[in-house]
Amino acid sequence: MSSTEPMSVRETPGTAETSKPRPAGEPVTLTCRDGVVLHGHLWPAKGAALGSVIINPATGVLARYYHYYADFLAQEGFGVLTYDYRGIGLSRPEALRGCRYRWRDWGEQDFDAALRFMDEARPGQPLHVVGHSIGGYLPGLSPRAERIDRMLTVGAQYAYWRDYAAGHRARLFWKWHIVMPVLTALYGYFPGKRLGWLEDLPAGIANEWSFRGARMELTHPEGEREDVLRRFAAVKAPILAIAISDDDIGTVAAVRRALAYYRNATVTQVLLKPADYDLEAIGHFSLFHSRHMHGFWRDTLRWLRDGENPWPDVRDN
Repeated sequence: MSSTEPMSVRETPGTAETSKPRPAGEPVTLTCRDGVVLHGHLWPAKGAALGSVIINPATGVLARYYHYYADFLAQEGFGVLTYDYRGIGLSRPEALRGCRYRWRDWGEQDFDAALRFMDEARPGQPLHVVGHSIGGYLPGLSPRAERIDRMLTVGAQYAYWRDYAAGHRARLFWKWHIVMPVLTALYGYFPGKRLGWLEDLPAGIANEWSFRGARMELTHPEGEREDVLRRFAAVKAPILAIAISDDDIGTVAAVRRALAYYRNATVTQVLLKPADYDLEAIGHFSLFHSRHMHGFWRDTLRWLRDGENPWPDVRDN
């Protein structure tokens, strides 16, 4: 199975996710500055709170996939927010066709609402972000991104096709940059769920993915580009950026390209290999599966709790 196929986000027979009840946080709503209402869950910290964590999903992945990790962090003393971006999961409108949502809205509006929510719910606490794939890129789009105290990113990238792994580039280009825009034009949204690729996506989000260039700011109107770059530059939170050696989307080149926009943040980049956890494969999606609870998840605590890189001898070169 390719690491680009998010089958690990679906509950398949025999996985740890289906052998026990799904953790349940407290349902919450987030109101964006443009009036869109999002739905998510809050996971109160068990015991004395160490800080707050916002989990940003990958594109087309339901927030509930991260509920096991959220519950784990809550048990370790963090208040955690999970939420679905507009157009996805609990935040999906009745009709995707014609909803006019854009990828950039997930950062400028949705993540911004998550930041405001956690800042108001847990004032004065350290505020951290765990961003998976596009979720590690989106924070810099928020006008309040300077509020972040620490970030952990996993395969953070924004889908520039030349950064896909060389052996998979042609296949991925065909899939995401030819098939996806054609189907989006035909249906008025991307029917990813019926294809088994990912969740359905609003047309604006699918097309922004399909036609993304090397410089992300060029997808914004010319008069807004400098402001976008200033927002990313305002982030001074230390970032631990993880790439996985068998990830054909979030390659080292892709992670470097996305994280370079956080030019005033101290960015530590590491490259993990499946062998580091005695595994044959990891890929783009699986690190938030509960099978990693006693390995990768526990390692991330050292960063979120103490600001300590758990992999000091692992570099991305």
